[in-house]
Amino acid sequence: MPERVSESHGRRVIVAWIVLSVVATPLVAFVLGPHLPPGNGSAQASEQVFDNTWITAIVTPVVCLLVVFFVYALTQFRHRGGALVDGPPLRNDSRVQIWWISVTSLVVLFLAGFGTYELLQNGSGGGQGPDPIAIPKGHKIPVQVIAQQWQFTYRYPTYGGVETPELVLPADSYIELHVTSLDAIHSFWAYELGVKADANPGVDNIAYVKTKGPRTFHVRCAELCGLWHGYMFDNGRVVPMAQFTAWIKAQSRAFAPVAKYLPKYADVYYPDPQRRAG
Repeated sequence: MPERVSESHGRRVIVAWIVLSVVATPLVAFVLGPHLPPGNGSAQASEQVFDNTWITAIVTPVVCLLVVFFVYALTQFRHRGGALVDGPPLRNDSRVQIWWISVTSLVVLFLAGFGTYELLQNGSGGGQGPDPIAIPKGHKIPVQVIAQQWQFTYRYPTYGGVETPELVLPADSYIELHVTSLDAIHSFWAYELGVKADANPGVDNIAYVKTKGPRTFHVRCAELCGLWHGYMFDNGRVVPMAQFTAWIKAQSRAFAPVAKYLPKYADVYYPDPQRRAG
């Protein structure tokens, strides 16, 4: 008799889990998924939204099972008055153990393979160090991101090495970002573009991004880098190619008087010992 009662409880949990999963998983995949971060500001950002949607949808049935189990246990097995006594002894159920281990192992292995494959598509939007293995095809415009306490500056080596305080990128173009630092460890995070790369002194950390249409995006430092870390942010812009060409020419003229004082362009820089303490 107790075994039949136990099986009845198991069937109820399974039925409720299946019903909830069938309802919740499409809602997560098709309603919530398109609104997951970081948005669609670049090809890499769109890929990350796709990945986050898949992963969230796959995890949804697991979350549903946990929710159903806890709600069922709290409502069906709660103490309803009378003397407090120990419940009946429980015995291991090998069927439940085998199914749980098998299903969760397959989910984890699939997500590991899926995530690895996706990271190698078109560059991941993350820094890959000085020797990247996921290199997108096609022409790329190099831009150097230089972090320092407490601001970012940007150099354009193919445009005479001009350095500007604002990051402006041409639309519908592949950008090769070379991220480095002059002093402490920072992290360059262009949120809407789906780019995040550590900025370390003496390291050329390369990240790729393919821009889409014109937009404004936010740049933040995502690594605690000193007293004014919280104020180390600015906005960047993606503009049409014609507008970018006009802008970079204007910047070259504006910064021409001080260009001779800039250090010679290099992939990496090393901090002045006097500046390491900020």
